[in-house]
Amino acid sequence: MSTARKPPPDRAEFPHFRTIPTRWMDNDVYGHINNVVYYSYFDTLVNRFLIDEAGLDLTLSPVICIVAETSCRYYASFAYPDDIEAGLAISRLGKSSVTYEIGFFASGEASARAHGSFVHVFVDRITMRPVPVPTSFKTALESLISPTSL
Repeated sequence: MSTARKPPPDRAEFPHFRTIPTRWMDNDVYGHINNVVYYSYFDTLVNRFLIDEAGLDLTLSPVICIVAETSCRYYASFAYPDDIEAGLAISRLGKSSVTYEIGFFASGEASARAHGSFVHVFVDRITMRPVPVPTSFKTALESLISPTSL
């Protein structure tokens, strides 16, 4: 029993973009960006958004975000010295968690070369127990809610 592979998401499905430059050390022996490096790019994209748009202070915020789940589907490779145009959207905003959708695009390409999903749970920095998404975060995250189903 086979299931048809979902096509890569389109650039228009992502309301926020940031360019992520690849580094020489990101390439693997096969001459492309190694799969584990994509997860580092996820962290870079999401946390930079939270710092810039939601006011996350990495050292002082009483609420922090813990990664609960990640996944990535690869459609085509990147290699150093490519710049990745990283798209960010929200597919689910819950009471204490958020599911991000991430698309990695080459310049000028409409279809993603990689598509990731990334779940953050908001927790109290000291107790590490889930807490409601703070208002400043919620407002910023709502701007990323995708009008399409990714």
